[in-house]
Amino acid sequence: MRAIIYSRPGAAEVLQLVERDIPPVGHGEVRVRIAVSGVNPTDWKSRAGSAGVAHFDPPQVPGQDGAGVVDAIGDGVLRCAVGDRVWLRDAAFTRPTGTSADYVVLPQVLVNDLPPGVSFDVGASLGIPALTAHRALTAREGGPERLAPATLVGQTVLVAGGAGAVGHAAIQLAAWAGATVVTTVSSAAKADLAWRAGAHHVINYREENLIARVQELVPRGVDVIVEVNPLANLAADVEVLATGGTIAIYVSGDPDGVVVPARASMTKNVRYQFILTYTTSEVQKGNAVAAVSAAAADGALGVGEESGLPIIRFALEETAEAHRAVEGGFVGKVLIDVQPRGVGTQSLADGQSVMAPDGDAW
Repeated sequence: MRAIIYSRPGAAEVLQLVERDIPPVGHGEVRVRIAVSGVNPTDWKSRAGSAGVAHFDPPQVPGQDGAGVVDAIGDGVLRCAVGDRVWLRDAAFTRPTGTSADYVVLPQVLVNDLPPGVSFDVGASLGIPALTAHRALTAREGGPERLAPATLVGQTVLVAGGAGAVGHAAIQLAAWAGATVVTTVSSAAKADLAWRAGAHHVINYREENLIARVQELVPRGVDVIVEVNPLANLAADVEVLATGGTIAIYVSGDPDGVVVPARASMTKNVRYQFILTYTTSEVQKGNAVAAVSAAAADGALGVGEESGLPIIRFALEETAEAHRAVEGGFVGKVLIDVQPRGVGTQSLADGQSVMAPDGDAW
């Protein structure tokens, strides 16, 4: 099989395409033939050295998210069967086996059914962005632990950076759950993407007074803020937040320190929730996976230009270019077609099997 690996941290040039044996499955494990791999900022940051590891032995295969078809299962696997269409999460977290390869073997808990009618593109886009967004939207005290239709009715959510992958998923999930969604963007083009994602109010903070506009829209204050840039936004966040509201932060930026307006936060009894999806509790992760799968089945987590998240595609051998696209700030979703398009990988949106030229069922 083909796999992308790196043995040392560095620029995208450290990524290499190699041939490997197809890995066996052990007890409780599932082998998936990857159709599409999703690329996230964490992938290039890990490759660049954020983990503080000088040498990877065995070499690291990048890619946390992906979608494909179950190829083999080990003893004790109950979650899926050979031939099932699945989406994957956290594939390369604390293990060397990411989704930038023809096959990956993972513990069954990381392998989730891809609902009928949901494409591999959507499946490969769910993991980090949607699971992070779900945790942000459920961090409020007294709020739902698992999103579902109507669970956020009466709540107002402010999503900072609605054109980003996590912001996009937060808009979609919040709207699916019944919240009123306000989002911020920095350009007219990004505003168009946020509208397509389902936001009810879009604020271009370069052209409007953010605080005044939010207070005009939501005089009582917003209930939850999904925050990507606390270094720039925290003071404004506290000002527009309702008493008892939550600011859910999933990026701190560089420098890492964040100044918290303490007295204003005390006055409003603000809750701060920092989020790293990998280390959320098993209960939180289970709730997120279930809700995200349900939202995808309902068609609420679409990707592509029409859904507000443009896609740029690369072949497996172009993984370095895919990393550069994310590192360079591409607005949208970067996907890697591990199996060439037209080999049946895109024909499974309706859940039906297609025979690929090499004889494998897709």
